[in-house]
Amino acid sequence: MKEENDKREEVDFSYFETKETREFSEKLKTHGTKATEVMKSFVSKMGTEAKETHEASKIVVKFLKEGKVSKEEEHELKTQIYDLFKIAGIGIPFMLIPGSTLLMPFLIKLANKKGIDLLPSAFKKEEKDTPDNLEDKK
Repeated sequence: MKEENDKREEVDFSYFETKETREFSEKLKTHGTKATEVMKSFVSKMGTEAKETHEASKIVVKFLKEGKVSKEEEHELKTQIYDLFKIAGIGIPFMLIPGSTLLMPFLIKLANKKGIDLLPSAFKKEEKDTPDNLEDKK
């Protein structure tokens, strides 16, 4: 396992090393591998959402041409529209409201406790199968 860590490329975080962001840069250096994995996972899940949105657009075009869609396609379209609203509902405040990066995880957890689902489907699919979640269920 140590050989695997030695082969891993070191990520250069010097870009972040300014007077104002030195602490952030240090955190990235300390937790660089974890941060990289989280970002890769996020980008992958957003890619999944993009593919699902593309498929939903095909269903809309089919409906416009033929005037009808199957129950399965209708369900798929509704699910994707809900996901788009969820992304907008989380994404816009996340980018516009200062401090929202700290509030979002708590908001999502609180909503889950109240039975409200704030995360798009692509973010939940992988979450169910991760080893950490399987251990928590034991």
